Amino acid sequence: MPRSRFSPHFNKTELAGRLSARNIGYLFLGKELGGRPQDPDVYTDGVADYEKMAASPEFRRGLARLQDGGAQRSLAVMCSEADPLECHRFLLVGRALAGAGIDVAHILPTGDSISHEQAEDRLLDLEHLAEEGLLLRSRDERLKQAYKARSRKFAYAQAQ
Repeated sequence: MPRSRFSPHFNKTELAGRLSARNIGYLFLGKELGGRPQDPDVYTDGVADYEKMAASPEFRRGLARLQDGGAQRSLAVMCSEADPLECHRFLLVGRALAGAGIDVAHILPTGDSISHEQAEDRLLDLEHLAEEGLLLRSRDERLKQAYKARSRKFAYAQAQ
């Protein structure tokens, strides 16, 4: 949703114009990579299911566009959430990019940035999965569980 009543300078038209004036390109990929999918098949119990979204052809096309663009220049993927761990840019897009071997960093509200791996460490802490358990031993197993739990908390839910 490339608009905000609280921060109108981030509205799609306003942002594209300001960036263009500074010779910075803008590409909206909300249909492909956005957190509010239109396809009813990627919802589970009315909540956007990031695993289903990541497997969709539309998401794969959007991800390929990012990868192609990123091979030529540095890119910024934007969303409205301040905390990456509360947003699809980390839980869906960043995860897919990092899984494809792309170097991903998340810019925090302070202006500092953290690597995707550091964000995953924080995710494991928040979901109480930082330590190896009886059932979930490997980091990958614990991360999969943590992503799933966190996504259920913050993914877009359709109005009932």
